[in-house]
Amino acid sequence: MIGHRPVIAGPDDGPDEVDLRHHGDAEVGGGLADFAVNVRTGMPPAWLADRLRASVADLAGYPDPRPARRAVARRHGRAAEEVLLTAGAAEAFVLLARVLTPRKAVVVHPQFTEPEAALRSAGHAVERVVLAKDFTLDPAAVPDDADLVVIGNPTNPTSVLHPAAAITALSRPGRTVVVDEAFMDCVPGEPETLATRLPAGIVVIRSLTKTWGLAGLRAGYLLADPYLVSRLADAQPLWAVSTPALVAIEACCEPAAIAEARAWAADLAAERDRLAGELTTRGLYVVPEARASFLCLRVPDALGIRALLRQRGYAVRRGDTFPGLGTDWLRIAVRDRASNDALLEVLGELGI
Repeated sequence: MIGHRPVIAGPDDGPDEVDLRHHGDAEVGGGLADFAVNVRTGMPPAWLADRLRASVADLAGYPDPRPARRAVARRHGRAAEEVLLTAGAAEAFVLLARVLTPRKAVVVHPQFTEPEAALRSAGHAVERVVLAKDFTLDPAAVPDDADLVVIGNPTNPTSVLHPAAAITALSRPGRTVVVDEAFMDCVPGEPETLATRLPAGIVVIRSLTKTWGLAGLRAGYLLADPYLVSRLADAQPLWAVSTPALVAIEACCEPAAIAEARAWAADLAAERDRLAGELTTRGLYVVPEARASFLCLRVPDALGIRALLRQRGYAVRRGDTFPGLGTDWLRIAVRDRASNDALLEVLGELGI
């Protein structure tokens, strides 16, 4: 499935060979230990939960997004007019698919499948650029005539962090480049983020779901030039982001919260590298230089291993629903050391 050069799949190669709507939440439940969903466990922290509970007192009034919008702008050194608050990153993908009218939309895979699903649902044909071994970005792999390009950074499910320079190299007049940075706060210091730079033609999408454990709240935002933000806002339902979600966005953009997230990212990096090393010593191929809160690995008969893990109480994410991967791939979330060791022990019992 992985060759030495990127693979370009045309718009008629069929969206149905993989289930683009399959996500990690479908893997969990029934008391299974969750290594399938990339949301940080044990969250939200008490200080954030307290503020969310307090926000219930204001539910009789309509949401006011202005304080949260200003907080995001301060967080990234942007103007408020460059910020659109959204009900999670997923809403941002849907809004872009509804507002933009690309002649040639390209999605760089393997990556989160919701952007392609949203584009197809809006009636757009989509070409896929499937990255080659180790899943590093070669800007030249993207067709010159693509006027919409979508890429993740760091990318789900590969955990690869692309250099900012490689992504900005995709930018050109008449092209919109959408960068899904939902996992960027997993990277200490965020050196490759484009949120603070926002070059011309670049759209950055961020989420609070992963680091702060807010998947059920739906809180995220988009950064783009003011004209595109205005067009997207016109397509967005009124009061799309709830008062509790606005409170969360504002709170998580405060300096203390940013410092807390950076400290967590440093701890995550150490444990992720340790887990990757343990898996590599067992002869597994782990996508190198992982930088997010999960690992992508190739396992013989991955679907069979996944089924056996479920029998033993562990849920991991199948890889065959990501274009560019296949039935010998799994994605494993990085948890605390004790939980990771328990998973390693079970894998050892399965001969891995």
